Amino acid sequence: MIDLFNFQRRKTSVTHVGALDIGGDNPVRVQSMTTTSTDDTAGSVAQAERIIDAGGELVRLTTQGKREAENLKNINAQLRADGYMAPLCADVHFNANVADVAALYAEKVRINPGNYVDPARTFKKLEYTDEEYAQELQKIEDRLVPFINICKENHTAVRIGVNHGSLSDRIRNRYGDTPEGIVESCMEFLRIFRKYQFNDIVISIKSSNTVVMVQSVRLLVAEMDKEGMHYPLHLGVTEAGEGEDGRIKSAVGIGALLADGIGDTIRVSLSEEPECEIPVAKYLTWYIRSHEKHLLIPAEQAPDFDYLHPKRRETVAAGNIGGDNVPVVIATRKAEHAAVAVSSPELPKPDYIYVQGELPEKLAKNQKYILDYDAYMELANSGKRALDGVYPIFPVTGMPFISLLKADVKFLVLKYGTPSEEFLACLKTHPEVVVVCMTSHQNRLGDQRALVHQLMIAGVKNPVVFAQMYQHSSSDTNTFKAISPKEQLQLEAAADMGALMMDGLTDGLWLMNNGDIAQEDVEQTAFAILQAGRLRMVKTEYISCPGCGRTLYDLRTTIARIKEATKGMTGLKVGIMGCIVNGPGEMADADYGYVGAGPNKVSLYRKQVCVEHNIPEEEAVEHLLALIKADQQGKQ
Repeated sequence: MIDLFNFQRRKTSVTHVGALDIGGDNPVRVQSMTTTSTDDTAGSVAQAERIIDAGGELVRLTTQGKREAENLKNINAQLRADGYMAPLCADVHFNANVADVAALYAEKVRINPGNYVDPARTFKKLEYTDEEYAQELQKIEDRLVPFINICKENHTAVRIGVNHGSLSDRIRNRYGDTPEGIVESCMEFLRIFRKYQFNDIVISIKSSNTVVMVQSVRLLVAEMDKEGMHYPLHLGVTEAGEGEDGRIKSAVGIGALLADGIGDTIRVSLSEEPECEIPVAKYLTWYIRSHEKHLLIPAEQAPDFDYLHPKRRETVAAGNIGGDNVPVVIATRKAEHAAVAVSSPELPKPDYIYVQGELPEKLAKNQKYILDYDAYMELANSGKRALDGVYPIFPVTGMPFISLLKADVKFLVLKYGTPSEEFLACLKTHPEVVVVCMTSHQNRLGDQRALVHQLMIAGVKNPVVFAQMYQHSSSDTNTFKAISPKEQLQLEAAADMGALMMDGLTDGLWLMNNGDIAQEDVEQTAFAILQAGRLRMVKTEYISCPGCGRTLYDLRTTIARIKEATKGMTGLKVGIMGCIVNGPGEMADADYGYVGAGPNKVSLYRKQVCVEHNIPEEEAVEHLLALIKADQQGKQ
């Protein structure tokens, strides 16, 4: 059972992958995947060595066919000759025979329950009787047994890797495109492996949707516990993208689980060179590990909170905060900078700006401000300035003055551990008060969760904004030179907010940094975190895969072209996929998809429906833009 408030690693069995142990008391392992053709021995070896040199502890390679699987022998041998001992994992889709071969030459084989035996998805509605469904499961077992025996004989570990984007038609039709269906897809295979007493297993459940990914893993852990299984877990947000957005999205999903002690190996999937993924993964694991051995948080879970099926906490709206409103972003600026707009009209501006004790001489049009309560009282009593769009903020010691001020929205700063008698009564009396949840605890997540659960137990329905303070400057010196101070802030804040968003507790985010990182970068990070948590869409989202040996066009150049052409299309989701393994499935959540169909050929999708086949790569971006434009004109 997860302790919501006190960090503790989930207890797992240990899986042996060559000389590498995953799970148990071992540290969280970091890994990546090559983007080279597995037929290219020299290229694959060189890229694998770059991954390992960056700190990668396991390297995965795609194996589309038997030829690629057999070449793993040469790649493995050359790596060992060069003095690199990190184990290799073969990535297999669509062809169970390839998995049999790969198990001879790789220390680990990844198989996908969605396409190991089941035919390729058609997304058609099919009905299975219980007898027919049982027959399908028997087919899977009959095909798995020879593979299990090969793995036993060669001491090869197995990763059962379920992707939201490649669920079989059989699973989709019985369970729907749901976290429950994702979990059952995994459990069907796990039960067979356990039946034949094979336990060197790692499990992964991935999705490009962080909410689906986190909820599915939570459900899987609960289901495994119920059936007495304790296998280690591999975490990742598939098709996370590139740059800051890819890092933030990965940190939200992976961090939400790591912060609850779930996860034994991770891969941060970025549409960049694979060695760039490793420093991000290492920083995430280091940051979460810093939560260990913290002071006990003596909190109680609200009885109506459901960790496995969380819903947004019911609140009474205070102005545009809480209720059915999207979470707000609050920023801290000095008075002389408070009226300055963001640098680009494409960027969202903060909903509220905190100016401490001094209002700017001129208030920006349609901008809301937060002012220290004593300064607010002075202005209100003097009548010198109109206070439309200005709202007071109170420390705990200022609570007696809350009833004296007239404002549609008021803010009260609280920490868990503050004596509750006064503030609970105050909040119940003043529904216009927004709680600003602060923390200085080593385990931010547990401490901030604790306060909200305290409010829920007391029946308090005031909105809650989470305030997160960090200290990062360009002059910082630490061991993570490959991660800039701005990236460190982004990864930490995204990881801290992940579970709070997934739990449905977030009515706003106030991100602060005591350092020289540009204030606009801090503000835009807050928006990016909320978007990664699927709580507020403020810009185009790109669901792009990292590429692998299956990718048959120039993925990174294409991503850059599509991003440049669509960057102003707020709220649009575009999938950019190297191949069809996860493409159509992951794009159920995307408005449009750009999917590799063959060498230098691309197919375009609207949702999961292919609308143009096999377009020459050099023409495909223009075809995509024409499709989007035509649809937008049709809606006008």
